[in-house]
Amino acid sequence: MEIRNIAIIAHVDHGKTTLTDAIMTQCGHTDEGSMDSNALEQERGITIYAKNTSVEYKGTKINIVDTPGHADFGSEVERVLKSIDNVLLIVDAQEGPMPQTRFVLKKSLELGMKPIVVINKIDKPAADVTGTHDAVLELFMELGASDNQLDFPTVYAIGRQGVAKMKMSDEATDLKPLLDCILSHVPAANTPEQATLPLKAQVFNLGYDNFLGRLAVCRIYDGMIKDGQSVFVKQIDGQTVPGKITKMFTFTGKKRVEVKEAAAGDIAVIAGLPEIFIGETIVDNTDTVAMPAIKIDEPTISLNFLVNNSPFAGREGKFVTGRQIRERLEKELEINVGLKVDFSSNEYFKVYGRGELHIAVLLENMRREGYELQVSQPQVIVKDIADANGKMIKSEPYEELTIDAPEDCSGVIIEKLGKRKAVMMDMRTKEGQVRMVFSIPTRGLLGYRGAFMIDTKGNGILASRFIEFKEYAGEIEKHATGSMTSMMPGKALAFALWNLQERGRLFIGPTTEVYEGMVVGDVSKGEDMEVNPCKAKAMSNMRSSGNDEHIMLTPCWELDIERGLETMRGDEYLEITPKNVRLRKKFLTNTDRAKASRKDM
Repeated sequence: MEIRNIAIIAHVDHGKTTLTDAIMTQCGHTDEGSMDSNALEQERGITIYAKNTSVEYKGTKINIVDTPGHADFGSEVERVLKSIDNVLLIVDAQEGPMPQTRFVLKKSLELGMKPIVVINKIDKPAADVTGTHDAVLELFMELGASDNQLDFPTVYAIGRQGVAKMKMSDEATDLKPLLDCILSHVPAANTPEQATLPLKAQVFNLGYDNFLGRLAVCRIYDGMIKDGQSVFVKQIDGQTVPGKITKMFTFTGKKRVEVKEAAAGDIAVIAGLPEIFIGETIVDNTDTVAMPAIKIDEPTISLNFLVNNSPFAGREGKFVTGRQIRERLEKELEINVGLKVDFSSNEYFKVYGRGELHIAVLLENMRREGYELQVSQPQVIVKDIADANGKMIKSEPYEELTIDAPEDCSGVIIEKLGKRKAVMMDMRTKEGQVRMVFSIPTRGLLGYRGAFMIDTKGNGILASRFIEFKEYAGEIEKHATGSMTSMMPGKALAFALWNLQERGRLFIGPTTEVYEGMVVGDVSKGEDMEVNPCKAKAMSNMRSSGNDEHIMLTPCWELDIERGLETMRGDEYLEITPKNVRLRKKFLTNTDRAKASRKDM
């Protein structure tokens, strides 16, 4: 059977998963549910992990990898692109190419692929199919596409309805035009000659099974793999380790189906190699040369993971010790290739990631598994890089920030981003909407998303992608607010919160348990303030008409992990437990904070 291997790539929310689900349904896999099977993915409506599926169409097996669209999970896309032969580039007919579109397209063009462009959501009222096609062509040219790559096929689709067509004037009833386009434009992954060559397969993803242990998802480039076969693993450091395959699967739809052998061109799941890692090569002959390692872009931010030592520590978590947190991070490193961890300190684990969302998803998964910990404020990675003359220059990561927002919000957005050292690169207005493109230090972007949602009243779209390390931009003044810190433990009372809400934004509601040093809100004035959220109304035996007015509380701004990472300051920790997310000062008492500030002076 002929095999085609493709990945579906796009910016976040341009319809990758919906289109993949529609292809599976039309090829007979109607009972397998959505590709976004992870609980976090379903809640957020985004793809976080790359996932495999396969369909059969006209006697050809099509292996499909659905990839994330968010820039923080770019490492998932990078490793997948090495394992497939072509990509479907999905672009929203209304939004056009966005930052992550550029990122994933650049990676695929560098690998010599000729993408199939799918202009999706052509049924949107504001869809501009011609304009989007021109913008995609312009993007191809900007990224240095060859003449052959510029001659890309275009398919027009409505993924939600499961229809596609080659021309806008065609009648569309199903996705056959898209599937036919895949067969004619994606090269076959297997030839009869490849099956006779020595085995060569590269691991691009890992899984875990409670009975089989670690599973390696690999693309077979040459030869065949058989169940029970003795193989060698060529590790990234150059060592060769023997192993034996105990079980093997291929994909039919989303399901793993056990097979006795798999041939060149296919994507297989292998059990029996407990020490295998992403990027390593499986061979049956020690003389076979290993595949080039999968390169991943560097992390841009770092933060410290610490054992929780707050007054409420150990109340809710099942895994609370440093050893347990360390083991969990080591397990995460096996499959999360965009993550790096420095275990050298005895007090904390320094974790390096691709962005706030990348770290927030890891923390959210950990808390759901029963882990309890606290983390420090995210910091960008600053390093010295040599310029053209060999002079070492202090450098920091910069991002390209694309904003779509109502035109009347542009003034406040430009003003706030200007203070954060952003430089406008482009600005276009159309039908009351404005698209602005900025170059901004990652430092300036940290903590901005919450303010952006407020400034645009939830009507703005913000997307960013890492560009490169550039010269350090100097000091950035971000926090115009201070912290409202509890001066005593107890239960928060409505009367006390009613008085405090005039001073700023509260993170807690009535009856919330607090401790000394816990941050209960922001102060509008910008100075830190100690407060007593447990203060009760003074008792009196006098009654008057004005004394018992109703207490009207504004709903609190409840903290989740992402909000906490955005809001926290350098002298605070974010305490994360299975049931609560709290902000606290590193030093809980006012005396300790005063001593610490004197030491820093």
